[in-house]
Amino acid sequence: MNKKNDEEQFIFNRMAEGDKEAFRFFFEKYYSDLCNLVNIYIHNQFISEELVQDIYVYFWEKREKINIETSVKSYLFRASKNRCLNYLRNEKTKLNIHTKLSKDRDTTYELPENYIDAEKLEILIKNAVDTLPERCRNIYNLSREKELSYKEISNELKISVKTVENQMSIALKRLREFLRPYYDDIFILLIIMVINQP
Repeated sequence: MNKKNDEEQFIFNRMAEGDKEAFRFFFEKYYSDLCNLVNIYIHNQFISEELVQDIYVYFWEKREKINIETSVKSYLFRASKNRCLNYLRNEKTKLNIHTKLSKDRDTTYELPENYIDAEKLEILIKNAVDTLPERCRNIYNLSREKELSYKEISNELKISVKTVENQMSIALKRLREFLRPYYDDIFILLIIMVINQP
């Protein structure tokens, strides 16, 4: 493990023992990023914040049983994506999408040819990242791919933490704008993933 993960593991161990300040550290460090990530899929800021708050409630309540394999950041981001799917399991949401896709309750749901699949979605997101200005793109990739904290990015690029925060805000805003025309496709893709799960 690198130094960052060792430090986070130490703080997480304190949280697992009931240290609320350690929990506050993770809440303040990742809450905003998690909300932005969830909102890319849900496209509703209020609901996104509720889902992320649920994640943190679970994170605290199950702290003694949670096993951090890589980093706390990876765990929380993975939990956020899973929470999006859990939200889509809501019966009302499923009923709406069932009605939209077919009137036949016994239909096996598959992606229509004109809808993007998971592979195309991944390419689409990569293309969206490629449209970002160079510095903005570099900061985004350091945060998402290398999982560096804002402080670590500021040290590596010799810029202020505030600049990193501003550039990440710009990146996430532009990604949402780029993906906005595909929100319906993304929503249906996620719904079908849920429906077809065993």
